[in-house]
This record gives sequence, C-alpha cells and structure tokens, in this order.
Amino acid sequence: MTVCVIGGAGYIGAHVVRLLREQGTPVVVIDDLSNSTAERVGDATLVQFDIAADGALGRITEVLKNHDVDAVIHFAAKKQVGESVAEPLFYYQQNIGGLVNVLTAMQAAGVDKMIFSSSAATYGEPDVAVVSEDVVGNPINPYGRTKLIGEWILADCARAWGLKWVALRYFNVAGSGWEDLGDSVVMNLIPMVLDRLAKNEAPRIFGDDYDTPDGTCIRDYVHVRDLAQAHIESIAALDTGMTEHIFNVGTGQGSSVKEVIEAIGRVTGLDTTAVVEGHRAGDPPKLIANADRLERTMGFRSTAGLDEIVESAWKAWQAGPRRIDVG
Repeated sequence: MTVCVIGGAGYIGAHVVRLLREQGTPVVVIDDLSNSTAERVGDATLVQFDIAADGALGRITEVLKNHDVDAVIHFAAKKQVGESVAEPLFYYQQNIGGLVNVLTAMQAAGVDKMIFSSSAATYGEPDVAVVSEDVVGNPINPYGRTKLIGEWILADCARAWGLKWVALRYFNVAGSGWEDLGDSVVMNLIPMVLDRLAKNEAPRIFGDDYDTPDGTCIRDYVHVRDLAQAHIESIAALDTGMTEHIFNVGTGQGSSVKEVIEAIGRVTGLDTTAVVEGHRAGDPPKLIANADRLERTMGFRSTAGLDEIVESAWKAWQAGPRRIDVG
C-alpha cells in the first residue's frame, strides 16, 4: 500500500508521514512548503506544488497514478479563524477548491480511500458542554464552514462513485512526537506563547470575559502524536465495512487559555504573566470532545494530559533555532 499525504510536510502531516515510514509504508507527499520545510518528510518522496493552483488537477492525478497510490490523507488547508473571517473567498478557494481537485484526481486515478483533516470548528457554538459527532454542525466562521462543506462533498462522492472516507474532527492539537517535528508555525496557543517569551514579551490572552470559570476560552488539547496515530487507525478501518465516517479526536478534558499558559510556566520555569486583549472574531467559548465513537469503532483514544503535551512542545522548541535561555 502506498499512501499519498497531502500537506505531509506540515505539523500534523509530518507526524503521520513518520509513523507510516516507521511501519514500512511507502509514502508520497504533496506539499507547497508554504508553512514547512522538505526535511520534515524524511525519506518519503516529496512533490512540491499547491493543490489549489491552476493546473494542479493534472499534477495530482499524475502523482497518484505514477506512485500507485492506494489511499490519500488530506491535510492541506488554510486554518486561521480570524483570517478566514477577513478573507472568506480565499479560504473557500484554497480549502474547497483544493479538496475538489484532490477528489477529482482520485476518481480519475481509481483511488477510493481518503482520510480528511476536519475540525471541531464545524460545531460552532454548541449548547452542550461535551460535543459528540451527532451535534448538528453550525460553524460560526468561514474556516469551519469549509471543513463542514468538505465533509458533505466526501459523503456525496461516496454515494456517487464509492469513495471510502473518514473525517477526523480535531480539537486543539499541540505538543510534539519528536523534537525535530515541533509546531514551527506560530498559529496555535502554545507556540504563540513560546514565541512571545522568545521575544521577551508577555503572552497574550484574547478575551477574559467568556462564559467560562476563569473567563478564558476552554479547549480540548490533543497530543499531535496521538492524532497522527488516529490517522493510521483510520486507514485500516476503511476496509472493515464500518458505517460511521465522522470522528472526534480529543481527550474529553478541557483546559482554559489561562490554564495552558500556567502549564507553560510550570514546565519552562519562565514568567508567563499574560496581558489581556480583545476577543478574536469567531472564537467560541468552549469546545470539548466526546471521543467515544473513535474508541468504540477503532479501539483508539487519546490520553496524553496537558503537562505531557506542554513538556513535549517545550523540548521541541528548545531543540530548534529559537531556543530560550532559561538561565
């Protein structure tokens, strides 16, 4: 079996590529390297281009055919909530346009298995504390809408031409499975805090008056290596005849922004006293996963706790070029 990992040089994708290669699975990566470097894919074959660009459809089809690909894991997408609110058309062009190109190429090449990188952003602001996959999607920002529309497209392709698919709805991904695969793009909370500390600046909290116990947003933080393993389990599950397609990946435990920043202070020994700024557009107060379906269907559950996640992220940060002197 050969797996094509689209966006495989990115933060999550590189972890999946490494796990696949460690088990001996041939891998071909398509990535435009806009947020990553070629070294992150190791000995996997890398083909560099943007899947949403003009002419990309033919190139994707060629890669799938030339490498005898059996399954696709699709990560490549823009993911900043605030940016999606400001530039919705760009997000639809990139996230939906890129997915349609990939699926069209898969159909042309006879590849009928896909694992899709979805998001808890599909839920929007649900009226329950712990969110199961049965909660009706009502995303509150264009990024979340692109992910929900992506799931609809996959379901339509399954009905039309027999696509086998799984959509993994990630909650907040963090940490590092290996020190050389840390989250190098400053878009998520932990690297954002470490980036500020590296600049001798205080961490920022975007709003402390949400309807939560300490006023800051609560999220379910899942270790990136656990999430990567969920993709491996999903590929295997595609041939079991399962009837479920959408799965949350989380721990079932929530941590607030303040709690995460405090954990970073404990692990690093640094002063993480934060400054409070205004709300970001499109941020729901609380999102925690009910991950029972994944465990029930595939026998897999993420269990890494917050301190373990922060410790792994810190080790990866200190192994990189922006190491922080802790005296």
